[in-house]
Amino acid sequence: MELTLRPATPTERLYAKRQCIPIMERCGSPGILVAELDDSGTAFCSHWDIWDPAWKTPEFSVELDAMIEMLRSDQRYGPVLKNIPAMIAYCLNNQESRIMQSPEYLFRVDAGYHAYLLRCTPSELLDNAYIYAYRRDLLERHMKEAEKGIRFVTTEGKEKFRVSDGEQIRIITGGDGTRDRTARYIDAGHMELSHEWGSTVYSIREFAERLEQTGGMVIPMRSTLPDKCYAVLPSSDEIIIVKKGESGYYRTDKYGHDRAEALEVASECNERGGVTKAQTAAMLAGSLFGWEVPAADPKNYDEQGQPIKPKRHDRGNAR
Repeated sequence: MELTLRPATPTERLYAKRQCIPIMERCGSPGILVAELDDSGTAFCSHWDIWDPAWKTPEFSVELDAMIEMLRSDQRYGPVLKNIPAMIAYCLNNQESRIMQSPEYLFRVDAGYHAYLLRCTPSELLDNAYIYAYRRDLLERHMKEAEKGIRFVTTEGKEKFRVSDGEQIRIITGGDGTRDRTARYIDAGHMELSHEWGSTVYSIREFAERLEQTGGMVIPMRSTLPDKCYAVLPSSDEIIIVKKGESGYYRTDKYGHDRAEALEVASECNERGGVTKAQTAAMLAGSLFGWEVPAADPKNYDEQGQPIKPKRHDRGNAR
């Protein structure tokens, strides 16, 4: 059996956690195998955390066993699942697989008809390997479809904005409370909103209707925006602080003698914080006009923070 092992991409990382049932079904997931390694390499205890009999076929089980055996014994692959020392060595030699600054490392394994996301946590004494199994073709198709983003619409179905799969949104309740949720793409008409304590699946129209009934609203919390930045208030040339997801601004003790100097001071502060001019322009627009408007997305600005003019479509012979 041919096998490939490589660090998982940021998109693939979204599938290396417990999924809602609709996503698991669309991706042909047999389930999640949880394994425990020891230092000697003599033990490999495992159990299924969740599984779907429709996809957990005898053919899949044979393929899975062969894949695990290769990851435990074949030097070409570490062997990453031989024991804890081997897992540590392989993870340290593949730092690009590390998930942010966490002690977890994530790899994708392709074997047979399936793709596996292998999450390694060698610092844990128990449950130090998780294997998320998917039908490879269905996983690839779902990731491709999810590139279109998740639509948030009015009750009439008119699109308000989109967020990328796995992005955060903020629900502002009728009583001005806030609830941040992670949005996952299921299909063109459905999404999952999850938080620390669980998740809920909605049709996009159903979610819009619930917001209207409760007097709430929803805004995107784009990961391409910083948590805060400095900006210059257009009406007074005052240097202000803008925070993502909040309307209005905060005053600062920074100032400039004129607009040009104020812009320079704000730009220097932002540069020290790693904030670009495009992000600054989008943050200011979001705080003034709403975070769901196109102007609050940094992709709509150039490197100098100037709006990018939309491309004119060739109308051919149309008049």
